[in-house]
Amino acid sequence: MFTKAFRVKSNTAIKGSDRRKLRADVTAAFPNIGTDQVSELVPGKEELNIVKLYAHRGDAVTVYMSGGNPILFELEKNLYPTVYTLWSFPDLLPIFTTWPPVLEKLAGGADLMLPGLVVPPAGLPQVQKGDLCAITLVGNRAPIAVGVAVMSTAEMLTSGLKGRGISVLHTYQDHLWKSGDKSSPPCIAPLTVDPPDLDEEKGSVQVDPALQEDMRRLHVKGEEDENGEVPQLCEKSQSEASEDTSVGAVNPDTTGSKTLQEQMDKLLQRCFLHALKSRVRKADLPLLTSTFLGSHMFSCCPEGQQLDIKKSSYKKLSKFLQHMQQEQVIQVKELSRGVESIVAVDWKHPRITSFVIPELSPVSQTVQEGSRDQPYHPPHIKPLYCVPANMTLLFQESGHKKGSFLEASEVRTVIINYAKKNDLVDADNKNFVKLDPILCDCILEKNEQHAVLKLPWDSLLTRCLEKLQPAYQVVFPGQEPIVKKGKICPIDITLAQRASNKKVTVVRNLEAYGLDPSSVAAILQQRCQASTTVSPAPGTKDSLQVQIQGNQVHHVGRLLLEEYQLPRKHIQGLEKAPKPGKKK
Repeated sequence: MFTKAFRVKSNTAIKGSDRRKLRADVTAAFPNIGTDQVSELVPGKEELNIVKLYAHRGDAVTVYMSGGNPILFELEKNLYPTVYTLWSFPDLLPIFTTWPPVLEKLAGGADLMLPGLVVPPAGLPQVQKGDLCAITLVGNRAPIAVGVAVMSTAEMLTSGLKGRGISVLHTYQDHLWKSGDKSSPPCIAPLTVDPPDLDEEKGSVQVDPALQEDMRRLHVKGEEDENGEVPQLCEKSQSEASEDTSVGAVNPDTTGSKTLQEQMDKLLQRCFLHALKSRVRKADLPLLTSTFLGSHMFSCCPEGQQLDIKKSSYKKLSKFLQHMQQEQVIQVKELSRGVESIVAVDWKHPRITSFVIPELSPVSQTVQEGSRDQPYHPPHIKPLYCVPANMTLLFQESGHKKGSFLEASEVRTVIINYAKKNDLVDADNKNFVKLDPILCDCILEKNEQHAVLKLPWDSLLTRCLEKLQPAYQVVFPGQEPIVKKGKICPIDITLAQRASNKKVTVVRNLEAYGLDPSSVAAILQQRCQASTTVSPAPGTKDSLQVQIQGNQVHHVGRLLLEEYQLPRKHIQGLEKAPKPGKKK
C-alpha cells in the first residue's frame, strides 16, 4: 500500500476528545494490550498528530503520528499498528516468520506466500481469515511487516503451505516507514516455546489429527537455510544470529526493552560528546541546555537513528546533564528561574579528548526514490535560455529551432558566428556590430528600429539574453537532467501570524530541490523542539509547505545552508531570523 509516495491532504494536532476515542479504538482493536501499554502508545500530554493522506492507488488513509513517527494507520475504519509500534510491542499481533531475503520482495509490494513461512516447533499461530498478523525474520522477533491473513491456520496447513498466506499492507522501508525517523529494526531475540504435546489427552492443544502430521512434516528448525547457511540478521554476525536461534528460552525482560535502553544511553552519550567536540565553542557559553539539545545534539545523531531521551535510562535531559556534571565534563547552572545553561566545559576531559568524530555526516536525507540510503546532495542548478518564435531566424543558421535550450556561452557563440558570417562587424570599430533586419527585429524595441544602427558587442549580447525566454536545468547526483522553462522558485521562508497571535514559520518549494517536506518537518521538530505540520501550499496543485511554531528561521537556514549545502541565492527569507537577544 505504501510502496510508492503518498499525497498528504492534511496534518493537524489531535483534539482531546479524539485522543480519548483513539485510546478506546486501540483497546478494542488489540485486546491483548494492557492499560499501561495503551497509555504509552497514545500518550496523554505529548504531541500527537492526525495525518490524512491518499495512497498512490487512491486509498484514503488516516495516520497517527507521535514523536515524529507513524504509530497507527486507519483504513476503511480498521486500525493497524506500524512497524515502529510493533518494535515496542512485538507481541501485539500473531507472528509469522520468514527468511531475510524475503524482506526485499515484501518491501517491493509482494504478499507473503506460504512456501516462504518458517514453521516454529510450537506450530504456526492460530489465526482466522482476515486477522491482523505481523511478519518477522528468522532470528529476530522485531516485526518487519504488517498484514492480514488470507486464510485460517488450519487452511494453511491443509493446503500444504502453498499459495498466498498474508496480504501485506505496510513494511519496514516503505514510504510510511520513511515518514518517520527511518530507524532500523531493533534486535529482539526470539522466544523459544516448547511445542504442545499432541499425544497428551488432558490439557492438550486441540489439533485435528490430520493437521498433527502436517505440523510435524512442515516443521523447520530455523537455524539454517536450504544451503546450510545461517542468514545474517540485523547488524549481528552470522555466529551471533545462529546462537540466538539455537539457545534455550529467552527472558523477554532482559532482551527487549533493556537492550533498547542501553542502546539509547550509548547514542545519547555519543551525540553529547560529538556536539561538544565539533559544534560548541567556548564563545558559545553560557549555552541554554534546550538549545544544546535542539541545535547541537540532534544534528549529531547518526543517519537512520533517532535520539529519544525518554527511551534512555535517564528519561530527562536534566538528569543526563547532571550525570555528566558529576563526571566533571560540564558545569550546569540555573542562570534564570527554571532555565538551565551549560556554563563551562572541560575540553581536556578524557571523555572528550578520546572521542573520535564519525566520518559520516549527520542526519542526511534522501533525494529521489530508489536512492534510499544515499545522503542528500544539493542539485546542480544551471540557468538556460529558450529560443522563442520571434528569434528563430537568428538561431536557425546555427542549427537551433524554436524551443531549443542554450547556455549563455552557447548564445554568445551563436551571436558571434552570425555577425561574422553575415559581415556585420564594423570595419571602422570592431567593438561594434552593425544591425541587419533580423537583428533589428530580434534585439531592438519598436521605437529604436530606425534610430539604432549598431551596438557594442556586450550590449548586443545582453539584449539578446534579455529577449530569450528564461529556463533552467536541475541535475541531481546520479539522475538525468531536468530542464524546465521559467525561473526556478527559491525556497521561500516566511513568518505568519495566527489567530492565537503566535508566530509560525512557513517553508515552501522544498520539492524543487529534491527535499521531502515530511522529512524536513521531522528534523525541524527535533531541532526546534516545536510542533510542525505539513499541508498543501495555497495556490499550488501538488506542492506542500512545512509550518513550524514560532520564529524558527535561524534553524531552517542553518539546516538548508550548512547541512544541505544549498546556495544562499536559492533561499529567500533568511533575513527574518530573530535578532540575538530578541524574543521569538
